[in-house]
Amino acid sequence: MVVNSQNFGPHVTVSFFLLILCGMTYGTESDIFCLRNVKNSLKDPFNYLQSWNFSNTTEGSICKFTGVECWHPDENKVLNLKLSNMGLKGQFPRGIQNCSSLTGLDFSLNKLSRTIPGDISTLLAYVTSLDLSSNDFTGDIPASLANCTFLNILKLDQNQLTGQIPAQLAQLPRLKSFSASNNLLTGPVPPFRVTIVTAEGYANNSGLCGPMLNPCPSKSSQSNTAVIAGAAVGGVTVAALGLGVGLFFYVRRASYRKKEEDPEGNKWATSLKGTKAIKVSMFEKTISKMNLSDLMKATNNFSKSNIIGSGRSGTVYKAVLDDGTSLMVKRLQESQHSEKEFLSEMATLGTVRHRNLVPLLGFCLAKKERLLVYKNMPNGTLYDQLHPAAGGCTMDWSLRLKIAIRAAKGLAWLHHSCNPRIIHRNISSKCILLDVDFEPKISDFGLARLMNPIDTHLSTFVNGEFGDLGYVAPEYTKTLVATPKGDVYSFGTVLLELVTGERPTHVAKAPETFKGNLVEWVTQLSSNSKLHDAIDESLVGKGVDQELFQFLKVACNCVTSIPKERPTMFEVYQLLRAIGSTYDFTTEDEILVPTDAGDVDNLEELIVARDGHD
Repeated sequence: MVVNSQNFGPHVTVSFFLLILCGMTYGTESDIFCLRNVKNSLKDPFNYLQSWNFSNTTEGSICKFTGVECWHPDENKVLNLKLSNMGLKGQFPRGIQNCSSLTGLDFSLNKLSRTIPGDISTLLAYVTSLDLSSNDFTGDIPASLANCTFLNILKLDQNQLTGQIPAQLAQLPRLKSFSASNNLLTGPVPPFRVTIVTAEGYANNSGLCGPMLNPCPSKSSQSNTAVIAGAAVGGVTVAALGLGVGLFFYVRRASYRKKEEDPEGNKWATSLKGTKAIKVSMFEKTISKMNLSDLMKATNNFSKSNIIGSGRSGTVYKAVLDDGTSLMVKRLQESQHSEKEFLSEMATLGTVRHRNLVPLLGFCLAKKERLLVYKNMPNGTLYDQLHPAAGGCTMDWSLRLKIAIRAAKGLAWLHHSCNPRIIHRNISSKCILLDVDFEPKISDFGLARLMNPIDTHLSTFVNGEFGDLGYVAPEYTKTLVATPKGDVYSFGTVLLELVTGERPTHVAKAPETFKGNLVEWVTQLSSNSKLHDAIDESLVGKGVDQELFQFLKVACNCVTSIPKERPTMFEVYQLLRAIGSTYDFTTEDEILVPTDAGDVDNLEELIVARDGHD
């Protein structure tokens, strides 16, 4: 709904404008202060919040904290706090108000006590989901919750709350679910809309009455009138406040849409207005000709809501053209190449075509901005499929094996068939994209060299500024030189992810005392003759155990610490293809057999030869 701000006085408009500016300018610092306050004000007997280390001041650092979800992983603005079932003790932390963009708060199944703040609506201005269930809160349910006009879900059950449920809560326009069972509440329940609350939502509150419960005792007409009048006044108050907050939120969101995505907040997309007529150079004839204005329209002026990924080479936006064509547009980080060198690199990358590579469809140069256009991959990244936020991976073994074989084929083609050959330098499960049929496509090939003509940037990569350290070959810390064997190590980490189901930098199955990464954990198991323990338990016992162990051994060969002992990518592809020989994964070979790689006819022989033992 579009709100006409002309109906408000000038002083109201100015006030909202100042609030918006304050929120945009100080949001990052305030969110850090918010989390620091939450941690300091709560007792954490089981050390669930020990990952909340504020010594790291880089943008996006707090987004890696346990229970913290950000609007964007590279920006310190908290979207949700999910601190359920951690045994936390203390009062409701008032410092939560400094998380100025918070929309979801879950404190359920803890031991928080005392009263819920009476001014909670000012602490959680934009909350859409609030779960305070299964704690020890006492006192009344604050009537100011009715001013949280964006609330969709409100859970207050399993506490020691007393008094009445505020009638004003029935006025919440977006409320879809409410529960307050197992408290000490009394009086009539609010006239909620149907489906918002069930009888179970009121259960074990012996003093409640009304719909779905025991009838309420009759009252005099005078008291009824007072109740009606009070509800009416409350409704008007809520409506006025809701409209005001709605205007603030609408204007604020509109401002954010125009805001630049980089940490400095420069309005880079807005600065391109005078260059909209610039043509997008296309390599793919099946895509209609377009201008920069078409890309801006397709990405909603490169809105944050269109961001589908980011990395050290740049930020990726989803773009949907007028004809429904779905694309990805990557805005490159600042490059050390001149425009002439950039155009030369584009001419080379535009000709690289392989079934298992994400093809570069086109590019655009506008002022200092360099935009690359790719075909969209609807199933996202392999990382997201292996490590979904909502639970464990559901990918079966045959699909994981197919992805490994086909991705290895694409990388081997870059290493052995391209002239000159292309070293990826940044292989990870995040740069392996999956199309509608879950066919793997390697992205970002050639971009590392495009961003930096020399390899000195790898020092910052190794020190954690870019990417995940779990993928970086150990020799980079000494040589700072990208090699094909470095790609093999990184791809070996991807193979370990596929067969173990674990993340590259955090191993859930490892003992709490283990502080290493995935490669170090598997290496430790191997040295203790417990390598089988690394395999994803969901894959074991389904008739493919031999394949799983062979696959794991190939991965281990790839991540050995001595580069010359690692196989070539062609050998990795051949080894994986041999493991999958009983499946229908074979496609026409596009890889030129390298002169230094012999035929791989016997899988066991090559694995044993590289291992040195059975």
